Order: sequence, then structure tokens, then C-alpha cells
Amino acid sequence: MKKLFQSLVPLAVAAAAFAAGAQDFPGSKPITIIVPFSAGGPTDKVARDLAEALRKPLNGATLIVDNAAGAGGSIGANKVAKAQADGHTLLVHHIGMATMPTLVRNIPFNVENDFEYVGLINDVPMTIISKPTIPANNWKELMAWIQANKGKINLGNAGVGSASHLCGMLFQHAMGVDMTAVPYKGTGPAMTDLMGGQIDIMCDQTTNTTGAIEGKKVKVFAVTTSKRLTTPALKDVPTLQELGVKDFNITIFHGLYAPKGTPAAVVKKLNDALKLALKDPDFIKREEGLGAVVVNDKRVEPAEHKKFVKSEINKWSPLIKQAGVYVD
Repeated sequence: MKKLFQSLVPLAVAAAAFAAGAQDFPGSKPITIIVPFSAGGPTDKVARDLAEALRKPLNGATLIVDNAAGAGGSIGANKVAKAQADGHTLLVHHIGMATMPTLVRNIPFNVENDFEYVGLINDVPMTIISKPTIPANNWKELMAWIQANKGKINLGNAGVGSASHLCGMLFQHAMGVDMTAVPYKGTGPAMTDLMGGQIDIMCDQTTNTTGAIEGKKVKVFAVTTSKRLTTPALKDVPTLQELGVKDFNITIFHGLYAPKGTPAAVVKKLNDALKLALKDPDFIKREEGLGAVVVNDKRVEPAEHKKFVKSEINKWSPLIKQAGVYVD
């Protein structure tokens, strides 16, 4: 009995210390938010806006955004999956959490089992945009131009597995036209080349395209939502459904994740802080200005967030398999 008591004491002390650590979270240690894509892209923008909004509800904690791009977003995600599960290393990822299980060969982690789901952040529509010199000013003219230039059109994207890549695949399928896919290492360089006329068309998130649309540096032809957007720069842009393209309703989501095994008390603190951040007027204004819709439904809860991602995995898996595109 004495030996049993002696063996249990260290465990009890460790458990008490662990609980105290969770209670004091985040303490003085900085929180690093990993973004699995290049700086300047749409996910990076969301993460930096969120980091700013999280500081106050996390008692003035220092939040650092770290970009770890590559392999369809799986490099950064794996970095978080393998991190110490104390809540000080987090992941902001987009729809890639639903596409990586099918898209990435030999993925080094399990999307459903190797993360604690903290909550969903926003929904982001996509836009069909082109270089500014394209000889088309509306959807009908764009379709005529595409038909007249079959085999010559370059369709840019932010890299294999990116949201723009996925949208581009569906766009080609819906239009029944093959375009030459031109992958970049991030949305920033892809947009630079689109504005410069080196590529012809892109399908990208409003968080990245709204500024260029406002500045007339690109042309916009459609949004991928079922209803028109209210963002001033996009309110007059028709939806693809209006234009006769059925079943093309794509919205890119962003969510917050922690490594599996992060204490429940810490996950709750992070979730509570996230809920407050999503109600921050400045955060909402910044997101709405980019065409994003801040989540205010049950998907902000960890269990519902995970349930939603599972449904997205089931949605995208057959489409990716049909396209036969993979990341090694």
C-alpha cells in the first residue's frame, strides 16, 4: 500500500501542475499560429486579423503568425499535429483540412484524429476573375472568348491543393473546357502575374481579390455563392447560378485547430476567446471588407466544427478522385 501511495504521489502532483497550467493559460508564453501557406495570401490575412482580435480575450497574450507553406498545406498542418499539446501552437487552415486526406499522398497525420477542433472562423466566397486586358466585360463575352481560345488559356492558382486550384478544377469541369493550369507558390505571385497579364484567369477567394477588383487591376465576372454578396465592391457581381452554371456553390471556410491532446480546459479557453474575437467589431469589419462572412452559428463549437469538416471531406473526396490530381 505504501509503495502504491508513493507511486501515485508524483502522478497527482503532475496532474495538479497540469491543471494549474491550464487554468493559467496562456501565461507569459507566446502563442504561435501556424499558417500553412505563404505570407500575403488569403489564409494569412485571416490568421493575422484573428491574431489581433484574440489578444484581448486571451489577456493580452503575444500571438505570432508563422508561415509554413508547402505540399498542399500539409507541411504546416503536420507541424501543428506534432507540436506540444499545450495550446501555444495553433493552426489556421482553410478547406484544405477537408481535401488533404484525399489530395495529399502519404499524408503524415490524420485530419480527424490528430487535432483538437477549436471552432470555425469564417466562410469566404470565391470570384471568377481575369487579367485586365482580356477582351470581355461580361459573362457572355467571357464565354465567347474562352470558346474561341480553347487550348490557349492559362488558368492560374496558388499551388496544387489550394482553394484556387480546387475552384479552378471545378470551373473547367463546369465549362467543359480544358485550360493550362499554372500553379504558383502562393496566391500573391499568382495575383501579380494575373494583374500583369502573364496568366489569363483565376478563381480565388474574395479575401485576396476584393482589393484588386476595387482598384480595377483585374476584371471580375462572377461569384461562387448562391446569393449575391453585400460587399460594396462585389454587390453588383452576378452569381454563377444566375448565369446558368448550376451546382457551382463554393465557399471556402477557415478554422482554428490545436494539437491532439491539448487539455480540455485550454481548448475551452481558446474557444471562448475565439467566440469573443468573432464578435469584435473591428474583426468583423475587416472580414466583411474582404467579402468574408464571420461565423455566427453552431459551427463555432468544437464538436460542430469537426462534424462540418467531416461533411466537407465526404463532399470533396469523390471530386478529387475523379479529377485524379494529387500532391506527393
